[in-house]
Amino acid sequence: MIAEIISVGDELLTGQVINSNGTWLAGELHKAGIDTRKITVVSDKAGEITGAMLEAESKSDLVIVTGGLGPTNDDNTRQAICDFLNTCLVENTCVLDNIRLLFEKRGMEVTETNRKQALIPKSCRVIQNQYGTAPGLMFERNNKLFFALPGVPFEFKPMVTNEIIPLLKKHIKNNFIVHKTILTHGIGESFLADKISDWEGELPSNIKLSYLSSPCIVRLRLSGKGKDQKHVKKDIDKLVKKLKMVIPDYVFGEDNDTMQSVVGELLKKREASVSVAESCTGGMISHLITSVGGASQYYTGGIIAYDNDIKINCLKVDRSLIKKHGAVSKHVAESMAIGVKKYMQTDYAIATTGIAGPEGGTPDKPVGLVWIAVAKNDNVVSKKYIFGNNRERNILIGSITALNMLRKEIMD
Repeated sequence: MIAEIISVGDELLTGQVINSNGTWLAGELHKAGIDTRKITVVSDKAGEITGAMLEAESKSDLVIVTGGLGPTNDDNTRQAICDFLNTCLVENTCVLDNIRLLFEKRGMEVTETNRKQALIPKSCRVIQNQYGTAPGLMFERNNKLFFALPGVPFEFKPMVTNEIIPLLKKHIKNNFIVHKTILTHGIGESFLADKISDWEGELPSNIKLSYLSSPCIVRLRLSGKGKDQKHVKKDIDKLVKKLKMVIPDYVFGEDNDTMQSVVGELLKKREASVSVAESCTGGMISHLITSVGGASQYYTGGIIAYDNDIKINCLKVDRSLIKKHGAVSKHVAESMAIGVKKYMQTDYAIATTGIAGPEGGTPDKPVGLVWIAVAKNDNVVSKKYIFGNNRERNILIGSITALNMLRKEIMD
């Protein structure tokens, strides 16, 4: 089954509202084993909506229209469907009763404007809206399946989850799709593609690989289709096992893992603690660590040593190190890590110092230069990175990279 989504609304075309419904719906259809061929955004005009449905009908098996079902003059989806089906609007007593019930609960009277929402194209089947007054609509034409759904996400999403997806699964029956995502860090997308090219070339025709990039992390998503769900899952598991053997140094997690959640699990297993000393990352590492539930089991605290006096007075960094090597240096990063580990009395410690930008760089120390240090036991390791010119990205990438350095030290 091939789907097309038609999102209705001038606000989507002017950029006032992001088309989150279309993206979310495509994801839900994909989980159900349905590929979305196209997402189209059209204006509120009935003619534009009808034209989009005609085009979609010629190329897709399933067409879902979102938006334009409200009670105001710019809501023209119902009329567009009437034009498409060459039919008329008729009042639906069940929809009207639902509208009255909702208004009664709110202590309000049903107005003539709201009553318009009970006017339904004669050829359509109604899908009740439990959270609002605009019903969903369903009809078939030329062996193609059509839905029209309200655009308010609070109403739209439950309707898709509870009504549309179960109905569609009956149509497609035993067509399963299985996803598996492998998370990598420390290698760019193009370099990663080169490393796994032989592995990728051996993928069977029913399993597709997608590269999903974000700051310093590349997600490799395997999507397999087939009528035997267990068999598809088994095939994907074998491929994942082989992939991890090809790039063992870069894989840090799977599916919904984050770098901070993986590090947290490692610390909990070892009953170990960690503290943080941050300069250029400004507290981002601590934020990431504490974004994970249960972080209090292993995270004791952090010091944002932005000013050199804090490095000297709180972390006991020797003033001569800063004078000789500069605050952004291997020596200062390592001293910061040792200092916070000693002060917080933790098993591990992370420290960062760098030039986030956009100003402050020199030929010797450009914007994007970051030194990261990790202390454990009586040892400390450090590494120099140059990330780029964007301040926000440098802070985020530096923080995730620091957590990955900690992860590797814990596993070593």
